[in-house]
Amino acid sequence: MASKTGVYTAKKKSGEIYYRASLTYKNKHISLGSYDNPKDANLAYTEAKNIIDDSKNKINKESYNQKYKLSHDKFICLLNFRDNGIYFATPIYLLKNYFEYYLTPDTIIKFDRDDLFFYASHKIQQRGGYLFVSDYGSQYKILGRYGIKPFAVYGRDFIMVNDDKYDYRYSNIKVINNYVGVQMEEKNGKPVYTALIHMVGNHIIGRYGSEIEAAVAYNKAVDILHKNGIKKNYTKNYIVTLKKEEYQKLYDEIKVSDKLNDISL
Repeated sequence: MASKTGVYTAKKKSGEIYYRASLTYKNKHISLGSYDNPKDANLAYTEAKNIIDDSKNKINKESYNQKYKLSHDKFICLLNFRDNGIYFATPIYLLKNYFEYYLTPDTIIKFDRDDLFFYASHKIQQRGGYLFVSDYGSQYKILGRYGIKPFAVYGRDFIMVNDDKYDYRYSNIKVINNYVGVQMEEKNGKPVYTALIHMVGNHIIGRYGSEIEAAVAYNKAVDILHKNGIKKNYTKNYIVTLKKEEYQKLYDEIKVSDKLNDISL
């Protein structure tokens, strides 16, 4: 054990020494991180002790100091443990009817309590504006948990009702278009579903009275293009609400633009 409180020495595979900080709170042993020197490790331990020792102190979710040796993730974990009595390995803070996930000190994602178990065991990452988690060696966009398809575009296919793109509470998510190649618009106060397909620009397949009709029309357009030698790999719609025979009947009856036959390679 190192001479400084809450600090332990450890060795890398190369034999190099490093220092681990940890503490025990409410009978739980909590690792605080690894450091290159015992001074930094002890500072992290001291910062953690200051957070948990007095629940009446002024340390709150906005108190994180960028000069802390303790990571922001661990800072939030300790605050939640102190205030709510539950320790999570991910940076979650529980509130009355929902919880906050601190992606960064300035990026706070809101979720319903129904999602607590999942995000307590899955670390959220961000790349190219998309939030995702890793599970069993694969990466999954978290939009998929809320019925939002991979092709979806914010503002066209789905919106957040309160305009907060980081508020993933179910009541705040509104899916507008459920199928690829389908866009809903209003005509004389009524919804009209336009089916489009992209091939050197968007081509209108047709306009339909329901999104299912438009989704089937899109699938039919894909088949026509493939039959005509277009080799682009389109994602087709899978419509769970239609039985096989119902789908085929609608597929046969649905009309699509004759101009699809004019699209060339």
